[in-house]
Amino acid sequence: MKLAVIGSGYVGLVAGACFADAGNDVFCVDIDEKKIEGLKNGVIPIFEPGLDEIIDKNYKDKRLVFTTDIKIAIENSDIIFIAVGTPPDEDGSADLSHVLDVAEKIGKFMNSYKVIVDKSTVPVGTADKVKEKIQYVLNNRFNQKDISNDSKNSSFHIENSKLNISQIPSFSVVSNPEFLKEGDAINDFLKPDRVILGVEDDDAKEILIELYEPFCRKRDKMIFMSVRSAEMTKYAANAMLATRISFMNELSRLCEKVDADIHDVRNGIGSDLRIGNAFLFPGCGYGGSCFPKDVRAIIRTAEDNGMNLKIIEAVETVNNEQKEIIFDKILRRFDGNLKGKCFGIWGLSFKPKTDDMREAPSRVIIDKLLEFGAKVKIFDPEAMVEARRIFGNNPCIEYCENMYDVCVGSNGLVLVTEWMEFRTPDFDKIKSLLVDSVIFDGRNQYNPERLKKRGIEYYSIGRAGEVVKW
Repeated sequence: MKLAVIGSGYVGLVAGACFADAGNDVFCVDIDEKKIEGLKNGVIPIFEPGLDEIIDKNYKDKRLVFTTDIKIAIENSDIIFIAVGTPPDEDGSADLSHVLDVAEKIGKFMNSYKVIVDKSTVPVGTADKVKEKIQYVLNNRFNQKDISNDSKNSSFHIENSKLNISQIPSFSVVSNPEFLKEGDAINDFLKPDRVILGVEDDDAKEILIELYEPFCRKRDKMIFMSVRSAEMTKYAANAMLATRISFMNELSRLCEKVDADIHDVRNGIGSDLRIGNAFLFPGCGYGGSCFPKDVRAIIRTAEDNGMNLKIIEAVETVNNEQKEIIFDKILRRFDGNLKGKCFGIWGLSFKPKTDDMREAPSRVIIDKLLEFGAKVKIFDPEAMVEARRIFGNNPCIEYCENMYDVCVGSNGLVLVTEWMEFRTPDFDKIKSLLVDSVIFDGRNQYNPERLKKRGIEYYSIGRAGEVVKW
């Protein structure tokens, strides 16, 4: 099949590469010329395990084409995926300007029946707006009206002046939200738990069944529903996962107050099959490109429809507070005086196996430490370039080349992201390098008793007997 994936960010690149790997011919389109040239030369703009290999293979086999020419991609594709960004506006709603810009270009250049697939995370009703935009452009185009009033388009309309309304190509707009986990996106795409397809006509349905069959061979994982239901499913899924995280994080605070252990509680409730163990680990808050943005967007959608989602609003509030929990423990441990002290930070990305620092807890912790006059030494296996982009040449931040360098001369070590290389470090070495033998564990990764025996002071989240008092 011939596909165009418009938007070569995280979702677009993974989708385009995996569709090409299944034997399809795929145009990956982006307006960023530098990014496209980089992709042609093997420079992948994001870190995702396995993505570089699959792109290299299919680019060499000429099933994957990188281009800035959206006209060629639209004209030569049967299915067009919209995979551009939907960043949050100031009010929390999703910014659909990029999505609608693509819809306008589709209407301008489509030359035959197309299936238009919303792959971007969008609020309920977006498919209707995309459909309206495409139809509006088509109607104006085939009635010889210059929709942009721009003289540079005049030749386009003259060229098509002989066309009439009966020649307007038809199209279908489908919702196909992505459910990829950063760090395991390739596996998620090639072996999906489910493929949600909001489709309301038989022609588009049959085309999408053919497209997704190679990824659903062992069992039927395709779930068909209305377009609006599919749009809502994406937000509902992320809101539910975020709710579980914030629930456990808030419960961990109560455990500290009553001298209970959140890990015992997690094991106890997780053994209930109705609850399960997934997303029940306490920590220093969720981040990334999905949960924070999507939680805000569904809250805004409710407000636009005269509702308040009280549970989900609380989820966001708890998460914002949780990102300061580790800093609060540091502040209390040092009696409120951090000026002139230095802290080593392990982990900057919002989760392991990615370089994504969007809304990462590390950013809040680092900013708070700097605000209180401390210095930081930071290390992450993949996010150092991104960290330099975010923090720049701040003289209070030292970018370290390895995990143990952050400990040298630091008053404490702070674990923020649970990368595998941080799981079983040399604690004796850490102790010898630190000025104060204290570890603040934002992911409850270490065994308190083992560290106590090594003479290391240890603070984590929601464990009995670890409340730091003024």
